[in-house]
Amino acid sequence: MEEKTYFLNMFSDYEPPESLKNAISQAAIVAADLDPLARKISMVIRCERYISHRQLQAVSAEICQIYDLRAFQLTATYPKTELQNMLHEDILELFVNENTMTRGSLAGAKWSWEDTTLTVSLVANGKKELQKCIPAVQEQLTQQFGVPVSIVIEAGQTLEGNELFEAMEKMRGDLISELPTQAQIPKKETAVQNDALFGKPIRGTNTPMRDLNLDMGTVIVEGRVFAVDHKELKKRNAWVINFDMTDNTGSVRINRFMEPGEAKPFLENVKVGAVLRIQGRLMINQFDNEMILKPVAMMAGSMPKRVDKAEGLKRVELHLHTNMSSMDALTNTGDAVKQAAAWGHKAMAITDHGCCQSFTDALHAVESWKGNLKVAGTDEDFKVLYGCEGYFVNDVDDRIVVHGQQDMSFDQEFVAFDLETTGLSSRTDTIIEIGAVIMKECREVDRFQTFVAPGRKLDPKIIELTGITDNMLLGAPTIEEVLPKFLEFVGDRVLVAHNSDFDTGFIRAACAKLGLPYNFTAADTLVLSQNLLPQLNKFKLDIVANALSLPDFNHHRAADDAVICGSIMARLLKKLEEEHDIHTLQEVNPVMATLRAQSRIDSRHARHIILFAKNQQGLRNLYHLISDANLKHFKRGAPRIPKSELMALREGLIVGSACEAGELFQAILSQKSEDEIKRIASFYDFLEIQPLANNRFMLAKGIAKDDEELREFNRTIVRIGEELGIPVVATGDVHFLNPEDEIFRHILLATKGFDDCDRDNPLYFRTTDDMLEEFSYLGAEKAYEVVVKNTNMIADMCEKLRPVPHNLFAPKIENSVEDLKNLVYTKFHRLYGDNPPELMVKRVETELNDIISCHYDVIYMSAQKLVQNSLEHGYLVGSRGSVGSSIVAFLSGITEVNSFPPHYRCPNPECKHTILDVPKEFNCGADLPDSVCPICGTKMEKDGFNIPFETFLGFGGDKVPDIDLNFSGEYQANAHQYCISMFGSSHVFRAGTIGTVAEKTAFGYVKKYLSERGKNASRAEEARLAAGCVGVRRTTGQHPGGLVVIPQENEIWDFCPVQHPADDPNSDQITTHFEYHSMEENLLKLDMLGHDDPTMIRYMENITGVDAKTIPLDDQKTMSIFTSSKVLGYENNHILGPTGAVAVPEFNTRFTRGVLLDTLPTKFDFLVRISGYTHGTDVWLGNARDLITSKTTTVDGTIGCRDDIMLYLISMGLPEKRAFKIMEMVRKGKGLPDGAEEEMKAAGVPDWYIGSCKKIKYLFPKAHAVAYVMMAFRIAWFKVYHPLAFYAAYFYRRSQKGGFDAALMTTGLDAVEANIKAIDGNENATDKDEDLLTTLEVCYEFYLRGYEFLPIDLYKSQATRFEVEDGKIRPPFVAISGLGENAALDLVRGREGKTFLSIEEVAAACPKVSKTHIQILKEGGAFGNLPDTSQVSLF
Repeated sequence: MEEKTYFLNMFSDYEPPESLKNAISQAAIVAADLDPLARKISMVIRCERYISHRQLQAVSAEICQIYDLRAFQLTATYPKTELQNMLHEDILELFVNENTMTRGSLAGAKWSWEDTTLTVSLVANGKKELQKCIPAVQEQLTQQFGVPVSIVIEAGQTLEGNELFEAMEKMRGDLISELPTQAQIPKKETAVQNDALFGKPIRGTNTPMRDLNLDMGTVIVEGRVFAVDHKELKKRNAWVINFDMTDNTGSVRINRFMEPGEAKPFLENVKVGAVLRIQGRLMINQFDNEMILKPVAMMAGSMPKRVDKAEGLKRVELHLHTNMSSMDALTNTGDAVKQAAAWGHKAMAITDHGCCQSFTDALHAVESWKGNLKVAGTDEDFKVLYGCEGYFVNDVDDRIVVHGQQDMSFDQEFVAFDLETTGLSSRTDTIIEIGAVIMKECREVDRFQTFVAPGRKLDPKIIELTGITDNMLLGAPTIEEVLPKFLEFVGDRVLVAHNSDFDTGFIRAACAKLGLPYNFTAADTLVLSQNLLPQLNKFKLDIVANALSLPDFNHHRAADDAVICGSIMARLLKKLEEEHDIHTLQEVNPVMATLRAQSRIDSRHARHIILFAKNQQGLRNLYHLISDANLKHFKRGAPRIPKSELMALREGLIVGSACEAGELFQAILSQKSEDEIKRIASFYDFLEIQPLANNRFMLAKGIAKDDEELREFNRTIVRIGEELGIPVVATGDVHFLNPEDEIFRHILLATKGFDDCDRDNPLYFRTTDDMLEEFSYLGAEKAYEVVVKNTNMIADMCEKLRPVPHNLFAPKIENSVEDLKNLVYTKFHRLYGDNPPELMVKRVETELNDIISCHYDVIYMSAQKLVQNSLEHGYLVGSRGSVGSSIVAFLSGITEVNSFPPHYRCPNPECKHTILDVPKEFNCGADLPDSVCPICGTKMEKDGFNIPFETFLGFGGDKVPDIDLNFSGEYQANAHQYCISMFGSSHVFRAGTIGTVAEKTAFGYVKKYLSERGKNASRAEEARLAAGCVGVRRTTGQHPGGLVVIPQENEIWDFCPVQHPADDPNSDQITTHFEYHSMEENLLKLDMLGHDDPTMIRYMENITGVDAKTIPLDDQKTMSIFTSSKVLGYENNHILGPTGAVAVPEFNTRFTRGVLLDTLPTKFDFLVRISGYTHGTDVWLGNARDLITSKTTTVDGTIGCRDDIMLYLISMGLPEKRAFKIMEMVRKGKGLPDGAEEEMKAAGVPDWYIGSCKKIKYLFPKAHAVAYVMMAFRIAWFKVYHPLAFYAAYFYRRSQKGGFDAALMTTGLDAVEANIKAIDGNENATDKDEDLLTTLEVCYEFYLRGYEFLPIDLYKSQATRFEVEDGKIRPPFVAISGLGENAALDLVRGREGKTFLSIEEVAAACPKVSKTHIQILKEGGAFGNLPDTSQVSLF
C-alpha cells in the first residue's frame, strides 16, 4: 500500500486556523506539480470533511506568504458523503464561472439535495441560461466528489416589465431584512476603526527607519512614499504590492503578495508623496536578498511640515540656487516657488551660478492654466525675481594704484618699502623684516632696515623663499620696538610698495594691535605696472625691473626689494608724465580705470556677484551679459562677467555683493583699509550677509577663529551699509529646499572630488522666524531690517517680469499669408476640383483662419521653403510630430500625410469627383477597396488618414505649431545652411539642450559615495538618495536638428542668452541658453533631423528609376511581408522568424517583429497602430497586447496613437474640447483629468478602455506614425520588387555609421549565421556587437534569398557606395573595417587614369591609405594578382 503524504507534513510551518484544524490535519496530497524556478505549485488534496472555496483560497494565500511562493493553486476532492455539505455559494460560483450573468438568476434561489441530485428552485426566470451551464458544473462536482451528480432547474413565474421589477425589489428587500442587525458601536470606536486603511488601527511607537533590522520582527514605521512599483499578476488574479517609504532617517521597501480585494486599499492610497503609517513584519525578500517590510496594517500618517510662524510681513529670499546650478544645488524651482508662496512670502529670487536656465521653470510655477500663483492668505500674485549669481571679474578697479587721499607731485619724496613675513595672513602671521628707502627723483635719500623678532620658529618654506633663518633673527627687536621707529621714518610721506595691499595690510594690522594710528596714503607699483606694461605676462618685482632695464638685485630681501620698488615707481611716474600728461598722485586712479579695463581678464580671480533684473531692460541686459560671459569670457570652467561690461549694461539691473566669495567679503577677510572697503561697497545696490553656518568652513580652514569672528564680519558689513546708506539684506544662499536634503548635496560634491564634501553646511530654505533668530545678535530692530524690511524693499524695486515674452515672435517672410493661401488652394483645387465637398472646404478654411489669425503663416512658409528646397535637390522629406494633422501642411507641401477622413478621389482632371461616404470600418484611405469613378469610370485614388487638426494646433490655434521634419542625413547640413541664408546667421541659433543627472547615473554616484565611506544601505535607501540627485544639471548640449529663428528686428537677448554647447569655448556652434522646449511657443523652432529613410529612398530611386511617391500603399505583396516572408522566397526561418520585416524601418527590431506576430496586420491602419505601440510608453506591453491576446478587443479597438482617444471619445458623445483635454493628459502620462473617468463611464466607454488610458505614459501622434509608416512601406515595396536596390541602399546607410564589416558579412551564408549565433550567445556583447547583429541579420536574409556579394576591387569598387553589378552587389572601400571615408576617397582619386603594376604603386599614389589598410585590402582580394613590388626588367 502506497504511503500517504499529509498536507501539514509538507507545509509544517503553516498553522491552520482552529475552524480548519480537523479538516486540514487529515488532508492527504493526491497530486502536485512543482516549478522550483518559477516558485509555483499546483496541488490536489483529499479531505474527509468539506472545506469552502474561500477557506481554500485563504490557505493558499497564507502558504504563499510563508514560503515566498509566487503562486499556490490548491484544489480538493471529498468523499460522496460530503456532497450535501457543499455550500450553496460555492455551487453558485461554479455557475457564475461559466456565465457571469447567472448570478442574478440564482439570487434568492432555494437549493435542495436528494441523494446526488440537486434541485435549484428559482425565484423568477433565467432557466434557459442556467441549463447551458449544467454540464460543466455537473462535471466539476463529479470530479470533486467521485460520483455522478445531476442538477435540475425549476423556474419561478416568467415575469416581465413592471412585474419583474417589483418581484426583484421584493426579493431584494427580503434578503436585506434577513441580514443580521449590526450591533451599535460607539461613535468614538467607529472613528478609530475607520482610521485604518488596511488591517486594524495601529497603536504603538514608530521606529526610525535608520534603526530597522531583521531582529525586530514586527515594527511600525511612518514616512513619505517616494516610489511605487505595484505589479498586477493577471494570470493569478493577484497583485504584488511594492513601494518605498522614507522618514528622512532611512528608507524601507514595503512588499506583499495580495489578492485583489486585499490590495485595493494599497492601490487606492499609496501614491508618491503620500504620508503613511505602516505596521508589519521585517523579513528577507528571497528574490533579491533585501530586507522588506510585509504590511499587516496601514493608516494615513503625518510628517512635520515646516511653517513660517512670523507675524505680519515675511522675508524674501534673495539668494537661491536651483538644480540648474551645475552639480552644486538641488532645489526644484517649482517646489521652492510654491513653498515660498505657501509660507506667505510675496517673492523669491532665482540666482543660479552663472546661468538662468531655471527661469522658465519658475515662470511655469507662477503661471499655469489654473491661474497665477497667489501669496498664501492673499489675492496678491507671487513674484519671482529673475537674477543670477555671476562670476565677476573686476577689470576696472579691483586693484587701484593709490589708496588714500594724500596728494603729491611726482618730484616729491616718497617711501618705498618691502616686508618679509612668516606667511600670507596679516591676522595670523607676523613681520620678520622691514626694508624701506626714501626716494626723490630716482635717488635714494635715506634707508631703514631691520629684522623683527617673530616670536616663533620660521617655516622651512619661508626660510627657502627669503633666505632669512632663525639664527639671523636671534636678538632682533620686537615689532613693539620697531614699528614706532618705522612710522617715524616714514613721517608724512606717501608709501610705495609692490603689491601694497599685502605690505600695508601687515603694517595696518600691527598698528591696530599696538593702538597706533594708521593714516597713510599708499601707491602700488604692481598695479601700476600691470596697467602701464600690458605686454608682460607676469608682474613679479624682478620681471618688472628687468622690463624697465633696472640692475640685478637680491630678491626677497626687504631692503633690496624696497630700493628696486622705489626705482620702478620713479620710472613709471615718468611714463605717466610723458604718455598721459599726469603729474600728481591723485590724478592716477581715474586714468588707471580706463587702462585696466583694456587688459586681459583671463588670469584674474573671479568673485561672486548678484544681479537682478529690475525691469525689461534689465532682463535684456542680464541676458546680454550672460551671453558675452559664455561666448567671450568663459575661463576656468566659469562664464565671467567683466566689471567694464557690467558698467556698460547696468541699466535696469540691481547689483548685490553676494556671499563670502564676493569682492566685499573678501576685502574684509583681507583686512583691507576702511576706505578701501567702503570704496568697494559703494559699487553695490545692496550688501549681503548670511547665516553663520554658511561660513563655518572658515573655522576649519583657520580663516576665522570662532563664531564670534564670523558675527563680526557680518556686523562690519551692516556698519558699512549704514555709513554708506546702502541696504543690507540677510539671505540663505539656498542650495536645497529642506534640511533633510543636505545629504544629496554631499553626494554631488563627492563626485567633484571635494575633500570637505561631508561637512555640515545647512544651505536650506529658511523661514522668517529662522532668520530673525539667526541674526538676533544684531538686535531685534536691525535683525528685522535686514531679514524682512530690506529684502522686501529689493523685491519691490523689481517689476513683475516674464523671462520669455508672451506670444509668438516669428521672423518675417514677405507675402507669407498670400503665398500660403496660394499654395493651399492651388493644390486643393488641383486634387478636389473647383467645388470640393463642404466638409473639406470648412476644414481648410478653419485651419487657414487659425493659422493666419495667430500669425503662424511664417512657420508654415518657413517649413515649406525648406521642404521644397530639399525636393529640388532630389531628397524626399518625412514629417515628424503632429504636423501631418494639418491639412494646410499637406496642401502646402510640408507633409505627405493627408489628414482628411478616408475618401476616394478621381484623378481625371476633367472630373475630380470626391467620395467621402465610405464604410466606417476604414480608418485609412489606403485600406479602402479599389473603386472606379461613378461619373467618368476612371480608377479612383484612395487617400485620407482621418487625423484631427486639433492635435496639432488645439482649438482656435491655442497651441503653437512645432513643425518637425526628417531630411536625408546627406542633405541635413544643406537644409540648415539654407535656413541661415533665409534669415541671416545672426538670427539663427542651434536649439540648446540641458543634460541633467539621470537615474542610472545617480545610482552610480550613490553606490560610490557609500562604498568610499564603508557604508551599506538598503535598496530603498539607495533609491531615495539617487532620486534626490536626479535632475541636477551636468552639462549643456545642442539638439541634433533644431534651429531657433528670431525676428529680423530683434537681437537674441530680447528672448534668452546664448552660449556654446557643453561650455566648449572652441565650438563653432552657438546655442540657446534656455532648453529649446521652454521657448517653442515664443520663437520659431525648426526641427530638421537627419534620417535614413529619405537617403535610402533617394538611393533606390537612382538605381531603379522608380518615383517612390507613386508606390501604392495598398500593395498586397508588400503588405504580406509584415506577416509572412513567403513572397521573399523563404518561410519561418529559424533566425529571422515568420515575417519578412527585417531591415524595414519601424518594423526591423526583434521587438517590433514580435508585435507583428501578435497583431498579424493586414491593413495599413494596423501598421500605423503598431508604430504607435512601439514608439509609445506603456502602450503595448501590459496594455494593448493583453487586450488583443485576451480577445477583449481587436487591434483597431485599442489605443495606438493619441488621436485615437480623441476620435473615439467624440464618437461616444463626449464634447470635443473635453475629449481633447483627456487626450492631452493621457498622452503626457498624467492619467485622466478630474472627473473624466465618471464622464467616460456615463458615455458608455468600457472599463478596459479607461484602464488602458490610465496605464499610458506617452503616446505617439498618429500623423507622425503615418509619415513613418508611409516611408517604411515604400522601402518595403522596393524590398519586394527591387531587392538588390533595397539591399544596396540599406548597406550603404549602415556603412556610413560603421555598421557594415566586409570581413564579417561578405563571406557567405554559413559564416554570417555563425557570427549571428556568436553575438546572440555572448552575454557580454557590446553595443557595437548588437549594432553589427542588426546588419548581419540583413546579410543573412540577402544570402537566403539567393543573392551574393562581389569582392572589393581596386578598380571597380566605389569609395562609399554599394554598386549593383550583374545581379550582385559590390561593396565599397569603406566596407573594410577601419578604412575611413578619407582613405576610401583617396583610393578612388589615386586610381584615376592609372593601371598599377604593384601594390607598392597603390600605396604611393594613395598617401592617406595606411599600411594596415593595404594589408586588409590585400587579404580581402581587392588587389587581385598585383605583386607587392614593381619588378624592373632589363630585357
